[in-house]
Amino acid sequence: MAEGHAQSFWSRYVFSTDHKIIGLQYLFTGMFMGLVGAFLAYVFRMQLAFPGESVPLYGVVTPLQYNALVTNHGAIMIFWVAMPILIAGLGNYFIPLMIGCDDMVFPRLNRLSYQIFFLSTVLILASLFVPGGGFGGAWTAYPPLSASAQYNHTPWGAPLWLIAVALEFVAFLLGGINFVTTVMNARAPGMGPMQIPIFVWMVVIASIVFMASVGPLVAGAIMLLFDQLFGTHFYDPKGGGDPILWQHLFWFFGHPEVYVVLLPALGIVAEVITVFSRKKLFAYKTILYTAFATGIISFFVWAHHQFVAGIDPRMAHLFTITTLIISIPIAEMTFAFIATLYGGSIEFRTPMLWALAFIAEFLIGGVTGIFLGANATDIYLHDSYFVVAHFHYTFFPIAVIAGFAALTYWFPKMFGRHMNETLGKIHFWGTIVPFNFVFLPLFVLGAAGEHRRIYSYEHFSQLFTPGLQNLRVLATVALVVMLLFQFVFLYNFIRSLFAGEKAEENPWKANTLEWAAPSPPPHGNFAEMPIVYRGPYEYSVPGRPLDYWPQHVPQ
Repeated sequence: MAEGHAQSFWSRYVFSTDHKIIGLQYLFTGMFMGLVGAFLAYVFRMQLAFPGESVPLYGVVTPLQYNALVTNHGAIMIFWVAMPILIAGLGNYFIPLMIGCDDMVFPRLNRLSYQIFFLSTVLILASLFVPGGGFGGAWTAYPPLSASAQYNHTPWGAPLWLIAVALEFVAFLLGGINFVTTVMNARAPGMGPMQIPIFVWMVVIASIVFMASVGPLVAGAIMLLFDQLFGTHFYDPKGGGDPILWQHLFWFFGHPEVYVVLLPALGIVAEVITVFSRKKLFAYKTILYTAFATGIISFFVWAHHQFVAGIDPRMAHLFTITTLIISIPIAEMTFAFIATLYGGSIEFRTPMLWALAFIAEFLIGGVTGIFLGANATDIYLHDSYFVVAHFHYTFFPIAVIAGFAALTYWFPKMFGRHMNETLGKIHFWGTIVPFNFVFLPLFVLGAAGEHRRIYSYEHFSQLFTPGLQNLRVLATVALVVMLLFQFVFLYNFIRSLFAGEKAEENPWKANTLEWAAPSPPPHGNFAEMPIVYRGPYEYSVPGRPLDYWPQHVPQ
């Protein structure tokens, strides 16, 4: 490790080129935005449960404010929470450590990517406070609501929202270039493709899928911005435009985007369950090949979001088939995780609880997705609360459950201290149990015909479905309970940073390479660069005996 010169606070923590500091910047920004997104969810859920009444901490929510809250909750949780935490934060911090190098190959580009992302964060927050309020055209930004001044009541909020999303995409394009190039060119001696940890592979595949899918949407976003600011008619039928064009451009990116965040989450779960079941990952190569297959197939399923948009019914049948096909590799990876657990010496530490919860909750999301992927049932369920429940049973495990699994698993490595195990388990159960009480009722509401993005069901419920209001109240109360338990995590996280039990280099007795570095890793990561000497997850660290790593991996 090269000795560096003395650095000021600004050069070390604000304008750093160290991949670990940049990873923490992404991580803490994503966590802060998670609090913002959670607060927005609290406000609009209170409106749904108690329409027309004063919402605590906020006041009466107008229909325009309600639309802005729902829109920005979705956008923030996807683009400013899941992606910065799962990909940019954890990827930046751990890819160099897990492949045995000292930093990213383009450290200044890495710093620039976070600076652009931070600017996008400022813009998305500013868009909520400009005249006219935040953008309320849904996170999918469908025209004409998002494009025409006749329908768009947020003349400043909509362009700011769109520019913020575009900048976020630029930041992750730069980060993806760094991830792929670093993994391909800076691995430790002896680390071949089949020796790369599965989490690293998942981030690389996700980065490639993102870079390959985002181009058409960027072009479409420029046209949408022109419609908003200059009165063009790319998506306005009155001027010869086509609003369905945006749906194709958006979902050509939007559905691969699901796998952009899913694959790193699967990689996190794979790393955790192998450690806490004391077994090697079952079918490592098969998982890797199916992850590549998932990325490729994800480009051929986008139109299942458009079964009610007037597309050719023959094309609807085709996209039904491709949607069912893409469930096969995801199911295969899930069963590989279960096979990894089978016969293992399982230890129910907090990271393992989160990993197991991911498998259970994500299966519910996957099974309910079959109904929406089939055009016959999707015509009835489309844009109902059934879709909202399905989406959260896929995305909550990805963004939140896998995120907590990663934070509790790698916390000793990142900060050199342990989190409190008792508080961790209290937070786990206080999150998982209310989560199911939030979203299971939404399946019932959706099957009963409740359409999403409706400001108030007060009069509808009184006339047609008086009993369903109780389910809305149940979901909202459960959400409030779940949000309150997040303060347990925040207390545990902050307290552990300063007063947690000191962590040794390898507290979990794991066998991936990041655990060979000190906790927390210094600048440069390793005093001497490690050398891979056998198969996946088996390394020789200079100055350490070869039996330092737990030999529970079959030879």
